[in-house]
Amino acid sequence: MNVKKTILIIFAAAVCLRAAIALSSVADVRAFFSRVYSEANPAAVFRSFRTGKADAEKTKEAKDGGKEREETDADSQSALPPFPADWDTPLTGTKAAKGNDGKGSTADKPVILPTTIEGGMVVKNDTNYELDIGPLVAAGSNIALSRSGPQILIVHTHGSEAYTPDETYSYSPSDNFRTEDRSYSVIRVGDELASCLESYGLNVVHDRNIYDYPSYTGSYAKSGDAIGKYLKEYPGISVVLDIHRDSIGSGDTVYKTVAEAGGEPCSQVMLLVGTGENGLPDPNWKENLKFALYLQSAAVNKYPTLQRPIALEKERYNQQLSTGALIVEVGSSGNTLTEALNAVRLFADAIAPALKDKVKEGA
Repeated sequence: MNVKKTILIIFAAAVCLRAAIALSSVADVRAFFSRVYSEANPAAVFRSFRTGKADAEKTKEAKDGGKEREETDADSQSALPPFPADWDTPLTGTKAAKGNDGKGSTADKPVILPTTIEGGMVVKNDTNYELDIGPLVAAGSNIALSRSGPQILIVHTHGSEAYTPDETYSYSPSDNFRTEDRSYSVIRVGDELASCLESYGLNVVHDRNIYDYPSYTGSYAKSGDAIGKYLKEYPGISVVLDIHRDSIGSGDTVYKTVAEAGGEPCSQVMLLVGTGENGLPDPNWKENLKFALYLQSAAVNKYPTLQRPIALEKERYNQQLSTGALIVEVGSSGNTLTEALNAVRLFADAIAPALKDKVKEGA
């Protein structure tokens, strides 16, 4: 083999390697090497391939309007937690040591990232209804509490919801961040709320039943039946608070909400109002929203970072049963029970005087 022939073979191999790297499919590879095999000038094949591919890519980009970039952006957005862009979400966190992952197995715990979601007198409207918050705040709440007998009902549609275990509160999970042990679930948070409100002289009934275990299916129907029975038995009840624990994040990353209040580790609290826009009627939703704004104002004025924005949703969540019915999300799955208990104490401290102001004169 002469030197010239050897050089040509090396050159052809280099050209083929460069082209193969640039090719995007098996079909492209086959077509390219077929041309190389049949052509006398491999370099010309590569030049025509490179020019043609570049022109095709430019044409495709112009035709699709930058579809590739849009798909990349969509992928990156889907990996983010469900926060609006103006909510501050820290990008760093600490991965917990190995231990119980909330499913009863030994594995790496999820990364827990702290975040403080700016609230104030803000409604996060996920419905198609147009809102003007100003007049609703100015109108105030028409809620009125009786002077005797039970005034407030606390329930838990999802009573098995629990928090991130820690050294103080460690539990045996029934499922992911769930337990049937009422001492460690969101029902314990309801105990604390009831106790705090009663310390202000308010009369509270606390339903400690679990309606979501072993199945979520039908949990709102079950809790709705219970609420109806309580309202019939105690007609003086005008406030119904369904206490939940939120879940923020997904996969290996979850978020804990953080409030700077009281000098203790503390989660945030979110009020949620249903509208029934999805089809089940709820004639009370505007009154419930005014009630939520009334409590939100009391809490924000006393503890500015405690409250997340009020959530307005399309479902009704049994709130058609009362004009003072709300879901109260205390913390999230990334929070500890200690942080949730601290938050609900502050929440009670803020709203109890506002509720006392609604006690009917002479009733």
